[in-house]
Amino acid sequence: MGTAIQVENLAYKYPGSDDSPEVPVFEDLSLSIEEGSFVAILGGNGCGKSTLAKHFNAILLPCGGKAYVCGMDTADEEKLISIRRNVGMVFQNPDNQIVANVVEEDVAFGPENLGVAAPMIRQRVDKALKQVGMYEYREHAPHLLSGGQKQRVAIAGVIVMEPRCIVLDEPTAMLDPKGRKEVMQTILKLNKEKNITVVLITHHMDEAAMAQRVIVLDQGKVAADGTPREVFSQVELLHSIRLGAPETVELCHALNQEGFALPLDTLTVEECAQTLYNQFGE
Repeated sequence: MGTAIQVENLAYKYPGSDDSPEVPVFEDLSLSIEEGSFVAILGGNGCGKSTLAKHFNAILLPCGGKAYVCGMDTADEEKLISIRRNVGMVFQNPDNQIVANVVEEDVAFGPENLGVAAPMIRQRVDKALKQVGMYEYREHAPHLLSGGQKQRVAIAGVIVMEPRCIVLDEPTAMLDPKGRKEVMQTILKLNKEKNITVVLITHHMDEAAMAQRVIVLDQGKVAADGTPREVFSQVELLHSIRLGAPETVELCHALNQEGFALPLDTLTVEECAQTLYNQFGE
């Protein structure tokens, strides 16, 4: 399996002004993300999650070190279009990404700008809308859709470009539980069925638990990196950087504080229920 995204000794600082100094975010960050994987990135406010995501398709460029997308250096201006074709971005507010008054016209916006032939655009738009479960809404006005439906249209507007990787920066932050579920089901489907690399930035621990790998950032450094079970079992570490674990893990951790010895890798409700049953019986 190849490498989709790689940062080597990444350094970045936001420029200051006359009255304020520069703000360093990263000084020497290195990590890689494999093609076809589903990676969640967690961290407290200001830890650099969104800044890192913007390096993944050259919205931001390193102040030091390197960022590579599918082997392409993001600092190479000649590769910029290719980089952004390979890595699509989905942000918190879908309204900021919807540009047309009809769903299918909005999804067609990207390939039209690339000069894709009309018959091919039609095929790609229909395919993208079917992949996110929004084909039946293709003639609807986006502003009449629910938040979850709008975000799925925004995702369709990215995958119609046929990227190898999708980076989602807190895509469910503004959604209700139903909308969150719709978006997460779409993300999982694209990863599992289409082998699209997914990088999910989230503050919802239950969403991160669905990933294959979790990276925790703190003060511009990697504080933890592993499978969800490996990372979320480090409850004390997470608490020390003002993060939590999924509720099921937190429950077992709280019971352990009272003298029990329950495993801390119970990510699902079913696993947690079985663990409690094994401990306490009926």
